[in-house]
Amino acid sequence: MRAALGYPVALCPTSSVALSWRMCARVLGGTCALVAALCGCGGPGPPKAFPDQAPVNPGVGLAVFPADNPWNLDVSQAAVDARSSQYLTSIGLTSGLHPDFGSNPAYGIPYTTVHRNQPPVPVSFDYAGESDPGPYPIPPDAPVEGGAGASGDRHVIVIDLDRHMLFELFAAYPGAAGWQAGSGAIWSLDSNALRPAGWTSADAAGLPIFPGLVRADEVLEKKAIRHALRFTVQRTQRAYVYPARHFASSDTNPDLPPMGMRVRLRASYDISGFPADCQVILQALKTYGMIVADNGSSWFISGASDPRFDDDTLHQLGRVTGADFEVVETGLLVTQ
Repeated sequence: MRAALGYPVALCPTSSVALSWRMCARVLGGTCALVAALCGCGGPGPPKAFPDQAPVNPGVGLAVFPADNPWNLDVSQAAVDARSSQYLTSIGLTSGLHPDFGSNPAYGIPYTTVHRNQPPVPVSFDYAGESDPGPYPIPPDAPVEGGAGASGDRHVIVIDLDRHMLFELFAAYPGAAGWQAGSGAIWSLDSNALRPAGWTSADAAGLPIFPGLVRADEVLEKKAIRHALRFTVQRTQRAYVYPARHFASSDTNPDLPPMGMRVRLRASYDISGFPADCQVILQALKTYGMIVADNGSSWFISGASDPRFDDDTLHQLGRVTGADFEVVETGLLVTQ
């Protein structure tokens, strides 16, 4: 880990760095406390039960990362960053939220679940030096973001329900014997381990994608989202903050948001006039916020499309603009 982060680390044999969100106590309370690093060197261990956390899919009680993972942390009382106004202005104060998902499968980031008997297949990578080599248990009919003929990010996400593992690919194309991808990452859903400092993942910020998606089982069935969401902005700076591990910009403008920056909807914002489905999403933005994970259209929230979503309802999220947010204290910027 780069010394700029300023707190101790524990290196696992896989080179993953396991850090507790508690190590960034300054993000939650405005002061930086050094605490012991948590390392998953002994393996993921037994499954952990967090009954208040949404499962991977209906009927499967699988927690998506431990309760103290950054994605699952309540930041409603966290300090506001000193550069909040500058960051938000650079993203756009009058631009509205846009759900980048809905009922149309051509939008959103799909995922699929498998079991331990799913045969693993080899994957070759354009950025092999920052990718987990696999193999990956990708079924031949795994959904690709945008569809089979898409030319965009083409993410592929697979969750092994038995092993509690998450497999993610960027720019994924199926081949005769396996897959070709730009980059890929493997995550234990029972661990807080991060990518090595400076590494990408299947996402520009070096973060997992799946835990930041809006899912129909949360919005329509559980009526609650208990994790932060993933969103994109048009321009980022050449920097990242915990829990991100990678930047994707050469712009050193300090007013631009760094990768990993978290925003939350202001506590005073009245969501009572929104449809119930929108209220679920907006309450999550008040409690858990959303994290800058990639360059793209500003204020686009990621989700997994589902035919049960009502697009007209979701589009009412556009009534919420950038001026309705505040930036949670980011902590130390990593620029190298």
